[in-house]
This record gives sequence, C-alpha cells and structure tokens, in this order.
Amino acid sequence: MDQDWEERVTAAWAAFEDYAEEDAADFRAVIDALADELPADNPLGLFERACAWDSTGHSDRAVPLYREALERGLGEVSVYKGRRAKIQLASSLRNTGHPEEGVKLLSPELVAPSDELDDAVRATLALCLSSMGRDREGLSLVLGALAPHLPRYQRSMAAYARALVEPEE
Repeated sequence: MDQDWEERVTAAWAAFEDYAEEDAADFRAVIDALADELPADNPLGLFERACAWDSTGHSDRAVPLYREALERGLGEVSVYKGRRAKIQLASSLRNTGHPEEGVKLLSPELVAPSDELDDAVRATLALCLSSMGRDREGLSLVLGALAPHLPRYQRSMAAYARALVEPEE
C-alpha cells in the first residue's frame, strides 16, 4: 500500500481517543472510508475495519474480519500487521467465549521470529489460558515476559516462571 494511505490510517488512529464512546460509529466511518479506497478483498482494509470494530467494543464483529484478513494474506502484505491481527483476533476470541481458539492461534507465535510484539503475544495468550482455567501457565508466560524488563531479579523471575509449569520432582 502506498505511504500516503498508511499515514492517513495512522492519523485516524492517532485521533481515536478524541472520539467519545457514543461517537464510535463516526470513528468506524473514518476507517471504512479509508478501507473503501482499497479493493474490497484487500487484507489491509479488512484488518483496519476489524481493528475499528474491536476498538469500539464489538469483538464479535471484528472476529470474521480478522479471519478474512489473515486468510487473504495479511501476513504476506505486512508481517507486523499479520502478527497484530493474530494477537487481536485471539483477544477477541477470548472476549467472545472461545479462548481455546486464541491459544491455538497464538501458541505458534511463541516460536515465531522475535519482534516488539512478543510481550503482547504472551500477555494475550496468558489471558486466553486463564479464561480456560490454566492460570499457572498464564502466569508463567507473564512472568517470563516481564523478567527481561526488570532492573534486578531477571534470572530468578525467569526461573520462577519456568517452575510454574515444569513438573515437580
């Protein structure tokens, strides 16, 4: 996609907080207008629409759009947005009562090439696991993600994270 379109999408999202909750439809209309500039099956437009529905409290409307964006090759168009879509889809699946699908979607991301979204993958996966009653696994992921950011205790927190899920001897 061209840089101008991406910049206008970025500007629209930067203004998101300026919309009152009751003006959510107005924000979605801005995103829809941008998405309408692309072919109907363009994964970038589908992704932005999904994000707009999701961010305005409609995970149920976002799920099919995220799925379609991924099916239409969002990850090939933008690896970063493809990974974001997986994170956001998993979160929306959890919100709509399907955390097990979120776990299946995000588990492979734990071994995907590392980027700035790694902690978001782990946090969202932890929420999905918790929704399934697998709190120890979720806590392990969160502690493991947090450990490298601590000024001290990195090694011990990482060990505690592993101990939460390793079988006791």
